[in-house]
Amino acid sequence: MLVIVDNEPHQQTILELIKGDHIQITLALTPANALGQLRQTLFDCVILDMDIDQGSGSHLLEQMEQEDGLCQTPVIVYSDRELTSAEEALLLQCADHLPVKAVNSSERLLDEATLFMHQVEANLPAKKRQMLRMVHDKESILTQKKILIVDDDVRNVFALATVLEERNMEVISGNTGIEGLASLEEHPDIAMVLMDIMMPEMDGYEAMRKIRAQSQYRKLPIIALTAKAMKGDKAKCIDAGANDYLSKPVDTDKLISLMRVWLYR
Repeated sequence: MLVIVDNEPHQQTILELIKGDHIQITLALTPANALGQLRQTLFDCVILDMDIDQGSGSHLLEQMEQEDGLCQTPVIVYSDRELTSAEEALLLQCADHLPVKAVNSSERLLDEATLFMHQVEANLPAKKRQMLRMVHDKESILTQKKILIVDDDVRNVFALATVLEERNMEVISGNTGIEGLASLEEHPDIAMVLMDIMMPEMDGYEAMRKIRAQSQYRKLPIIALTAKAMKGDKAKCIDAGANDYLSKPVDTDKLISLMRVWLYR
């Protein structure tokens, strides 16, 4: 495994997590050194700290994507901060050619490294096995999360709230986009928004744009719900700020699966 990191606390965190009896680790402190190592050695996995060399991780990723022979090695991008929009766009671009995963927690880093290095979970120390169990426990991802449902149809709100509350989630609701925005101000710990598109006063598109205009909600997961599955709806929802999209009547199993995906980012 090649670990590309120059920050000493990050080094210690990463090395402590991935060290093992059958893991050979090479440490690279600069992007140039990392490229040299990649050209000489066939690695099973690369862990890249995006903030290496004052934020040069993005540039290194671009070089790896473009250079023949370096596109086959799985890359785990690790950062203890939220990635910028430009960095996320780059990861999406690189994913077409380079096996790349982004993680922002020690648990996710351990999970992905264990997978790429073909380690057997049962052979890991107890502490690491416990970390992986937390990652894989699907129900705990949902438990105690506060969800905002914005929909002008009280029947839809009731039906969705019933499903979510059965899974130990707390539900807040608003009947219009304006009420939804007010609820966000009242409950800053809301973990996700389920946003109906067709509403009076302020529709879901405008409400999502107003949510995304506030920096503290840039990463808040939003799933758009629309009654009419028309061509181009999904693109319009994503453009307005939604992370994902479901048409009504909502398939609750699919909704719960999507919620797990977006709540576990």
